[in-house]
Amino acid sequence: MGSAIVDIAYLARSEHRVPTLVALTERPRSRSELCELAGVSSSTMRRTLDEFDDRLWIRKDGYQYVATRLGEAIASGMGDLIERVETERKLRHVWHWLPDAISEFPFETWSELTVTVAEPDAPYRPVGRFESLLRETATLRFLRPEVALMDPCFDVLHQLIEEGLDTTLIDRPECHTYFLSTYPNRSSEMMQRDNFTILEHDDLSPYGIGLLDERVTISCYDQDSGTVRALVDTDAPAVREWAKSVYETYRSGARPVEPQKNIG
Repeated sequence: MGSAIVDIAYLARSEHRVPTLVALTERPRSRSELCELAGVSSSTMRRTLDEFDDRLWIRKDGYQYVATRLGEAIASGMGDLIERVETERKLRHVWHWLPDAISEFPFETWSELTVTVAEPDAPYRPVGRFESLLRETATLRFLRPEVALMDPCFDVLHQLIEEGLDTTLIDRPECHTYFLSTYPNRSSEMMQRDNFTILEHDDLSPYGIGLLDERVTISCYDQDSGTVRALVDTDAPAVREWAKSVYETYRSGARPVEPQKNIG
């Protein structure tokens, strides 16, 4: 009879097998319909259906095929496994940048994370993702907001603050010194607005946390290069609760920036 691994390996060896079994859990289908759905030849599909039938995963219903209860159980289990592997694959390259708290959330929360990674041919992809989220919020609370201050995000942030975006930024003193001296005019304009608050803290986390109206963002920074390697965003309530708690902890220990000390 072999082991369970044999059947798992059989399903995994060809990309069409799991989708075919899943399709047969939805409704009866003919071989020709399955061929079109899976993009394989009639002979390949015939062999697949024979293998499924030998395992009692399907039964024939006239000229069509349909999954048995055994087949439904296998299709569901393989679907869950594929989802878990897909989730792991999107997180593996940014895992070492993420807060330790992320590892404590259940898998269901991990699956709700959207991960945008910088690539050699698209280094500003995380910045672009944050820009799109920024345009959809009326409030912004950000711990270590470097991603929001990078081009082209800063232009959008400046415009939205002029339009009334309620914003509070908490960063390190050296970051504020650099930014306020590099962009003195726009920085001065923003700091004069009632809807813009800038605070500083001496000991911040190595990652950024953004609280927007609908989503939470986690900025993954490469400490050596100072670049944003990835942006993780989600609307999962558990992550928002955690992010809000971390933000408020730093907020309570932050102090206002003194414009006369930093702008000159």
